[in-house]
Amino acid sequence: MKLVLTILWMLLVNVNFAQTTDEQKLITTVKEFHQALVKKNTVSINQQTDKALSYGHSNGWIQTKTDLIKDFETGKISYESYKEDSIVVLMNENVANVRFIADITATVNGDIKNNYHLKVYEVWIKKGKRWVLFGRQAIKGN
Repeated sequence: MKLVLTILWMLLVNVNFAQTTDEQKLITTVKEFHQALVKKNTVSINQQTDKALSYGHSNGWIQTKTDLIKDFETGKISYESYKEDSIVVLMNENVANVRFIADITATVNGDIKNNYHLKVYEVWIKKGKRWVLFGRQAIKGN
């Protein structure tokens, strides 16, 4: 009986460790993606987003993957900083919901830099061993 309980305990520990590791990898990927936005790294942005991306902003503006990359290249949007707080991850196999509070400084259409305090919801999907952003929506925070 002790042997069975020991084996069960070890299996539970391994499952919890794997989930924690997957969550940590995803959180790292999320932060790397946001820094790619700041650095205007369109190669990284292309690799970290799904071809069916829907990228929603707090003002109702929605970009496709093509729009997102093009808008960086033309200077339509420029992120100066992107900081996440209170990240919560819910995973279900190859799909993950990521919620967080974001403080973002950005310039749109060359206007004055604006600071945004947002509540952000992102959907990430796992393709092979990589997580890619499938959808994002932000609303104004309190």
